[in-house]
Amino acid sequence: MTGDAAYWDTQAATFDNGTDHGLRDPRVKEAWRRLLLAHLPPAPAAVADLGCGTGTLSVLLSAEGYAVTGLDFAPAMIRAARAKARTAGASARFVLSDAAAPALPPGSFDVVLARHVLWALPDTSRVLAAWLRLLVPGGSLVLIEGRWSTGTGLTTAEAGRMVLRQRDDATITALDDPALWGGPVTDERYLLVSRR
Repeated sequence: MTGDAAYWDTQAATFDNGTDHGLRDPRVKEAWRRLLLAHLPPAPAAVADLGCGTGTLSVLLSAEGYAVTGLDFAPAMIRAARAKARTAGASARFVLSDAAAPALPPGSFDVVLARHVLWALPDTSRVLAAWLRLLVPGGSLVLIEGRWSTGTGLTTAEAGRMVLRQRDDATITALDDPALWGGPVTDERYLLVSRR
């Protein structure tokens, strides 16, 4: 992943200051809730939130009745996620592990969710194969990615090709709604859902 665990540990204390990271603005939080619920199977589906950071999406989905396991390789991020879940009374559990090789049982999740993670990992084909092994038959891969103004990230075409090498389905939706980000965006942000 871009940066090592020690780097991301240094980011944990301020990570939620990003409007779309902490979802502290109720309007932004609601926009993410609506987006995710529209693309996930009904609760209590089991969700693996890979590269969960401070656990914002894990806690959000847990509050909606999902059985969520968040995973991150930065100990400070996991500590922040656990604290956030305790404060919210959420049942999400958190595991310290690398998203590139998740230490989770195969065939155990209805959804593998990753937000702004795949672009930062080496050997994305191997990583996607590992993620897909976590899914039950017919499970959904849900990726939130982008190609940012900094020049980093994955274009929709790149992400679509990666997924279609391993699955038959990849539906991509632009995430250009300012409500998701706390304001207008000019770079490429999208949701990719693969159900088979």
